[in-house]
Amino acid sequence: MVSPLPLNKRQQGQVYEVMAEQYLQRHHLKPVERNFTCRSGEIDLIMRDKSCVVFVEVKFRKQNHFGSAAEAVNWRKQQKLKRAALLWLKKNSLSTEHTEFRFDVVAIQGPDQQIEWFTNTLVEG
Repeated sequence: MVSPLPLNKRQQGQVYEVMAEQYLQRHHLKPVERNFTCRSGEIDLIMRDKSCVVFVEVKFRKQNHFGSAAEAVNWRKQQKLKRAALLWLKKNSLSTEHTEFRFDVVAIQGPDQQIEWFTNTLVEG
């Protein structure tokens, strides 16, 4: 019997994105798009929470020796997410003045894959 090949980082990311999307759907968010990519970066998940567009960064850490999964979304990563989100809004003919939106982080951590959901996480500045 042949054992399955280990997943590469991209495949692992997709597995955790699906887990995060299912978790958010159980909390009544609706999926809009997955893996929006532009020159500014990538947005893992774009969801809707009623009328609010939710840009979601999914992070996984096996262990927290170097910080938690949520802590991996540093200021630089937040700026990339913000630029990508503004491009997505523009691409979809939505204005920042008339569209409610926020940035969430879904952190999946540890061997038991515990999920934590942090809402409205973008730090201004």
